[in-house]
Amino acid sequence: MGFLDGLMGNASEINVADIQREFAGILAPSEKIEKAYKLIRDLFIFTNKRLILVDKQGLTGKKVEYHSIPYRHITHFSIETAGHFDLDAELKIWIAGNPVPLQKQFNRNLNIYELQSILAEYVL
Repeated sequence: MGFLDGLMGNASEINVADIQREFAGILAPSEKIEKAYKLIRDLFIFTNKRLILVDKQGLTGKKVEYHSIPYRHITHFSIETAGHFDLDAELKIWIAGNPVPLQKQFNRNLNIYELQSILAEYVL
């Protein structure tokens, strides 16, 4: 992930094997990580069972919130691709019971179609 991408609020893909080891303690025995993205210190992790949002809080990042969203609670989602002058792609996820979508931005180098395909596989 480039420093500029992080400052602009754009997430970048990170190595799944590293994240699988780091988060082994919070994963179910049959759960495996499909994709992971980092935004400065925060992560969002797509497993074969749920979406995990990792929010590192405070100056040191020692306090961490793990927010699990089972795919069955995602009612719909949309992607917006990066344009010629637009530097980022965007993902919006609507969760049952919440009228405001969860929004995440990605740098233009990320294959947003691949991410959409992962969500489609588990949500549909």
